[in-house]
Amino acid sequence: MGKKVIIIGSGFAGLSAAAFMARAGWQVTVLEKHDQPGGRARQWKQDGFTFDMGPSWYWMPDVFERFFAQFGRSVSDYYELERLDPSYRVYWSDGPMDVPAGLPALKELFESIEPGSALRLQQFMDEAAYKYRVGIQRLVFKPGQSLQEFLDWEVIKGVFKLDVFTSMKSHVHKFFRDPRLRQLMEFPVLFLGAMPQDTPALYSLMNYADVVGGTWYPKGGMYCIVDAMYKLAMEQGVSFRFNEEVRSIDISANAARSVTTQNGSFTADVVIGGADYHFIESKLLPESHRSYSESYWDSRVMAPSCLLYYVGLDKKLEGVLHHSLFFDAPFEQHAREIYQTREWPKEPLFYMSAPSVTDPTVAPIGKENLFLLVPVATGLHNDDSVVRERYFNMIVNRLEQHIGQSVKDAVILNRSFAHSDFVKEYNSFKGNAYGLANTLMQTAVLKPACRSKKVKNLFYTGQLTVPGPGVPPSLISGEVVAKEVISQFGN
Repeated sequence: MGKKVIIIGSGFAGLSAAAFMARAGWQVTVLEKHDQPGGRARQWKQDGFTFDMGPSWYWMPDVFERFFAQFGRSVSDYYELERLDPSYRVYWSDGPMDVPAGLPALKELFESIEPGSALRLQQFMDEAAYKYRVGIQRLVFKPGQSLQEFLDWEVIKGVFKLDVFTSMKSHVHKFFRDPRLRQLMEFPVLFLGAMPQDTPALYSLMNYADVVGGTWYPKGGMYCIVDAMYKLAMEQGVSFRFNEEVRSIDISANAARSVTTQNGSFTADVVIGGADYHFIESKLLPESHRSYSESYWDSRVMAPSCLLYYVGLDKKLEGVLHHSLFFDAPFEQHAREIYQTREWPKEPLFYMSAPSVTDPTVAPIGKENLFLLVPVATGLHNDDSVVRERYFNMIVNRLEQHIGQSVKDAVILNRSFAHSDFVKEYNSFKGNAYGLANTLMQTAVLKPACRSKKVKNLFYTGQLTVPGPGVPPSLISGEVVAKEVISQFGN
């Protein structure tokens, strides 16, 4: 038998790491707290409705194809994709705007709003294409262990073209004047968990992913990706143990020797933490073997948390799209409440996914499946039933005003999920939903390291380490950490 690796957690990063480790001949056991794989991307079924509990956007299809191709597989071996057109709808205070799929149609839209902006959009996208190529092919696959990793001629010669030291906000404002176009171009970086003025303009590569790569939907829901990766890992020989909540990582001579759950102990040559990094450090390790102090963690800039609602309606809505962004409230005020004052928002922006518009299998016939999301600050308290009901009424009232239809009286299922649930279900640091914000000072080597500084055979993967938050980066994170383990400990 090969060497043993224990992986804690079966989110996207854990599943990815498991598959790569098993391919390399390791004996892989994944310990998962819940009764199904997926972590934050779990699935919930109730009364004929099927809900994706976490991610709902499918961007960067090339990253998924690359992942499966390394195992001689294709995405189409596991699930079917449909490109959404329009990609999504934005509701402004003065009405909606549909964002079409593809650059040519988007240039026409921009030109109709701001004459001359079509050419500037093309220039913006040409730059973004370069960043995407260099960023995805080179930067995100670095383990972030040393600055020497970035002594890469392609990166060095293009350092100014990458706009690492320019903010996304100033970059966008250089190209566009209309406030709606500016917000539209700044929106994708919100997936990275920071304000546009605090996010390097390198991440305009997200605009390329949005417009050129496209917005897709895996038929059956986002959980199809989890199921595909789970099946692939099983095909590689990975063993999964569900309902195994890890209680401690047992250390001897500065090495992790075993992992203990409520049901027993599992020996290991290497341990990979795919659960919340802070939780593993602060709860599973003795203090003497933690790489980072609590003051370090408290100083990190966190991406937002979320107030979520999984809603079933006993009717169909007319004219809504799969993805809708409600930018009908002051953007700057909501952003301040998330990142600066850290309070419950007074008038939040929000997002709605209605997958049953595209996929009839996720709701009973004649009914609608809605996923509502309000970005909120991390570390908030009092997310009780009163707060949750107040925000639900607030955003549904605005939804009804925009679509001109009643919604509240059609609700037959409503489950909320907020800070205390993120902590309880995922051991999430400060109840975060997306991990660390991708600010300049939290990029690459400045992120928590993917290898422990104190325990020689303990590694980390996921949204609190390299390369960062999001589903595609999580797949990459699992590959990166697997390669690090294999380079240090062999096949």
